[in-house]
Amino acid sequence: MTCCDPRWLSIPISSNPSGAVAYAKQVISDLLCNRIDISQLVITKELTKTEKEYAAKQAHVELANKMKKRDAGTAPKLGDRVPYVIISGAKGTPAYEKAEDPIYVLENSLPIDYEYYLSNQLSKPLLRIFEPILGEKAESQLLKGDHTRSRIISHSKVGAMAKFITKKASCIGCKVPVPSSSEALCKHCKARESEVYIKQTAVLGDMEQKFSELWTQCQRCQGSIHEEVICTSRDCPIFYMRRKVQLELVEQEKVLQRFGIPSW
Repeated sequence: MTCCDPRWLSIPISSNPSGAVAYAKQVISDLLCNRIDISQLVITKELTKTEKEYAAKQAHVELANKMKKRDAGTAPKLGDRVPYVIISGAKGTPAYEKAEDPIYVLENSLPIDYEYYLSNQLSKPLLRIFEPILGEKAESQLLKGDHTRSRIISHSKVGAMAKFITKKASCIGCKVPVPSSSEALCKHCKARESEVYIKQTAVLGDMEQKFSELWTQCQRCQGSIHEEVICTSRDCPIFYMRRKVQLELVEQEKVLQRFGIPSW
């Protein structure tokens, strides 16, 4: 089930219409502010024909060709299901050109085109559900307003603009710039180094716990909690959750390494 699935609206509208509207607004706000897990945004389609056999360009076909250029050995083949998400692009870029492999998106911090998901995946189901209750006000209440004004845009690690973007080191405690990434804290936060370090260690512990829970869930799915997880199902949301936490663990370990304290 994705964020674009009307089953997300689990509150009975007949008994609490205002609560259902508030919930829908929160989902939209979470989507636009990058608080929806990428696993809930993945679209999958089966690659049944070659590019020439389609009357019009298809997102999953274009992505398969793109992946083949990167690595022909791991690219989808006829009969495979192709998972993809829609990433941000220049204004007017067709959706089929913005389809991208979810794992590639995670590894390179590519920004998702949340407006696409709101306009093309979420708005119509929402309006079908709420128009009988809210009438003509449904669109203005759900798709416009304060809950749609905040946006969070991430910076890609790849692409034409990436070489012009320099990521500056910041203080782990207060996020102000510091001269070098080898310095964990600014002079103001240095006095509370132990407090900040313990807090970051706790963050790492929470991530490890989350990864452990996802790993165990995958082990149970494959029938044994004593064997390594070998599943790579691209149709499973847990697969993307697990990969995302893996990447976050690597980044959090780098944060702790900046303190210069040996790990045991």
